[in-house]
Amino acid sequence: MNALILLTSHNTLGTTGKPTGFHWVEMATPYYALKEAGYDITLASIVGGRPPSDPSSSDPAEREADVDRFLKDSDAIDSLERTAPLSALSATDYDIVYVPGGHGTMWDMAQTKQVGQFIAHAWENGAIVGSVCHGPAALTETYLSDGTPLVQGKRVNAFTDAEERAVGLQDVVPYLLESTLRARGALFEGNDEDFGVHVARDERLVTGQNPTSVPALSAALIDMAQNLKKAA
Repeated sequence: MNALILLTSHNTLGTTGKPTGFHWVEMATPYYALKEAGYDITLASIVGGRPPSDPSSSDPAEREADVDRFLKDSDAIDSLERTAPLSALSATDYDIVYVPGGHGTMWDMAQTKQVGQFIAHAWENGAIVGSVCHGPAALTETYLSDGTPLVQGKRVNAFTDAEERAVGLQDVVPYLLESTLRARGALFEGNDEDFGVHVARDERLVTGQNPTSVPALSAALIDMAQNLKKAA
């Protein structure tokens, strides 16, 4: 069983000059959930090599246990240092394709045509597709072979427009993620209260709202995989 974790390669928060990238817990917690479920994990990024991370997501005073675990795991860090470029991979090799968030995704996931093509190919080959927070930016330009958006008519969750406004970045990001997913026909689900836990599941698609939702998202990924295995 093979799982791909696809990370952003973008390192700057718009024109602010502030650093960004992937969000640590959104990568690390699913990484260990998948590993402990028996998956061989490939860490990849859009351009390959060491992907940038959001420095605020690895603050020693606040970071979660899985982030500490990853940072102390020499094999995991080695894999992160030399992520495969997406162009070197085949979508049919993976049972799960998972995209963590972090604001960096807003500048390269939708804008890189190969991302949507890869995810669509994996989906049509029967893969589970998962993502959380800003990671569903990768789904906004994912179209199936008949031209239909992957998210059309499906229950989907992501960082909400209200949450983007709450963190003051609504005028920094290139687009609002919730609004864009809705425009693609997604049946968007979200909490009435900002930053609460929420995970949406539909067919082989599982998406979570924010970093708080990562444990539930990880559990849902594994549960979905186990249910599909039983049904096979």
